[in-house]
Amino acid sequence: MRPRLVLFGASLTEQSFASGGWGAALADHFARQADVVLRGFSGYNTRWALKVLDRAMEGAAAGGADPAAVTVLLGSNDASLPDRSHAYQHVPLAEYQDNLRAICAHFKNKWPSAAIILITPPPIYEAARIRHIYGDNDPSRQPERTNEAAGTYAQACIAVAKELDQPFVDIWTQMQQFPDWQTSALCDGLHFTPFGNKILFDEVLKTLESIGFSKQSLRSDLPLYHEIDPKDPLKAFEI
Repeated sequence: MRPRLVLFGASLTEQSFASGGWGAALADHFARQADVVLRGFSGYNTRWALKVLDRAMEGAAAGGADPAAVTVLLGSNDASLPDRSHAYQHVPLAEYQDNLRAICAHFKNKWPSAAIILITPPPIYEAARIRHIYGDNDPSRQPERTNEAAGTYAQACIAVAKELDQPFVDIWTQMQQFPDWQTSALCDGLHFTPFGNKILFDEVLKTLESIGFSKQSLRSDLPLYHEIDPKDPLKAFEI
């Protein structure tokens, strides 16, 4: 049975199977070696995600086997400012951390052998958020999210990962290492461009390799064609 990777989160996960997406890249990278299962719910915060965990994970594991790893990418919506246009998505910082702990505990109880990889929210480019929401560059407008707030939630996410001794990806910091990340990595100040997706894909891949999950460590499912004896091809499929 192929091992599975489960991707859980909000829109940054839901969109990860779009063209150039980081989830699609994982599925391609591990083709024939592992199955990548998408469980992304656009707009969700940790409060809502925690409420739907059982329903969201129906069918995520195959044949009762634990997934090899679960990525959890939540926090961009929680970090929406409580006095701005997306206040309904805001979750206070302490509750955000409690919710991450509860989500991790749920997965550990459900799938004891699965690695849980926490991914921080990415950085925010505020000028692009204003244009995206209001359709103009009016300097009096205020974005519904800020990079400072996203960074605070990113650090809170890392603190939970360290507390629970779980691997993590600090995409908030890593993405800002690249020149012009505001426009090269983000398409609307929040969601990823193909380049932004590539940054996260590379970081997730490195994290998976650090826990022993790599192309080199996995076998291909069923015989490779060049391993099949052309004089007796069906022999390769005998079980």
